[in-house]
Amino acid sequence: MIVEQIYTGCLAQGAYYIESKGEAVIIDPLREIKPYLEKAKRSDAKIKYVLETHFHADFVSGHLDLAKATGAEIVFGPNAKPSFDAHIATDGQELHVGDVTIKVLHTPGHTMESTTYLLKDEQGKDYAIFTGDTLFIGDVGRPDLAVKSDMTEEQLAEHLFESLRNKIMTLADDIIVYPAHGAGSACGKNMSKETSDTLGNQKQNNYALRADMSKEEFVKEVTEGLLPPPGYFPFNVQMNKQGYESIDNVMRQGLQALSPDAFEAAANETTVLMLDTRKPQDFASSFIPNAINIGIDGGFAPWVGALIPDIKQPILFIADEGREEEVVTRLARVGFDNAIGYLKGGISAWKAAGKEIDTITSISATELSQRFKQDEDITIVDVRKPGEFQAEHLETASSKPLDFLNEHLAELPKDKTMHIHCAGGYRSMIAASILKARGFDNVVDVQGGYKAISETDMPRTNFVCPSTL
Repeated sequence: MIVEQIYTGCLAQGAYYIESKGEAVIIDPLREIKPYLEKAKRSDAKIKYVLETHFHADFVSGHLDLAKATGAEIVFGPNAKPSFDAHIATDGQELHVGDVTIKVLHTPGHTMESTTYLLKDEQGKDYAIFTGDTLFIGDVGRPDLAVKSDMTEEQLAEHLFESLRNKIMTLADDIIVYPAHGAGSACGKNMSKETSDTLGNQKQNNYALRADMSKEEFVKEVTEGLLPPPGYFPFNVQMNKQGYESIDNVMRQGLQALSPDAFEAAANETTVLMLDTRKPQDFASSFIPNAINIGIDGGFAPWVGALIPDIKQPILFIADEGREEEVVTRLARVGFDNAIGYLKGGISAWKAAGKEIDTITSISATELSQRFKQDEDITIVDVRKPGEFQAEHLETASSKPLDFLNEHLAELPKDKTMHIHCAGGYRSMIAASILKARGFDNVVDVQGGYKAISETDMPRTNFVCPSTL
């Protein structure tokens, strides 16, 4: 028996490959299916099943293309109603793969079709559970993503409580827990950086699995502090339920190399977005006016999904040479299938053609400290998440989380120079580029973010809850 976790850090997502006696299973595959096909081919194994733990919201699954390429059967748990042929398993049903068995455990709560797959080894011993978004390492799935008019997040949380207590916590402590996500995913609140653990450790350390926890306490704790989900989530769910364009067609369209003139002509269309995927400081030194910077070397796909409101918007992109295919692939992972080409030769070709460029001022934390000493009224905008800001922040900074920047543009001053920082410099350049494209000309990026700022003597403060008296 072979069990392999295929973890994709930029999405904080875990897919799984299970193989026994020439048969294989893929659990929660990503959109690009080539790695799974190659893995099975190397072992001369046939992919028999594609198992889906639920209809994913934060990425587009490769289930349809994988099934088409291999003849594998797509399997969902109870309550799933896809628009394509799939096997809807019953609770407790067993699937046989070589000499191992996979038992279907219906675990509703994150969504109503959420299912955990229990893997039994060749001797029939419970070996591992693949929990999807039901149970994470250190957390559980948020219960608000599948809210409908007939079911509240509190009711979903109640289902999740029962699923965890009656289907998962009754299993042996030595079983390995393999979730669909780790730290960084928006599908939970506070996931661990670890991507697997034993169930026994989770019973000891996961706040949501406390033995003395009442259902009321569970509901309260898992529904507290939930930020609004990224706007692209419902679109990904719809794609995973109803189907989508073949990844081959998406790649073919997105990998059209455009000359500077052709790129400029396409960019002049009113609905087109220019996305610059280079490193933040490379972008700051020279970029095409109105381009948005979301660097490929970071949480690229989730930030695209969070900040580009129209998933069908045509996208032209600028990339470092040789990384064009990576950009289109990672856009497609979150359902942004409408990339229509890239700038051939990159920004160097654009400048060589005599085209207009723009820049963003980027300063060190030391220079920010010097500016503050000269004028304590300078405008500082912190674009980290609320929890990061609450933990510690500059006394004079205002909190404008990048996730919701588009919704708060009216609150930012156009007549003042804004000094923008995040934790390390990646998000602040995204924010600066968005503001620049929206007509905020006086934006300054702070290199190194709060990490560098905390090494200066600028006054900082911890969050203090307001008095309720």
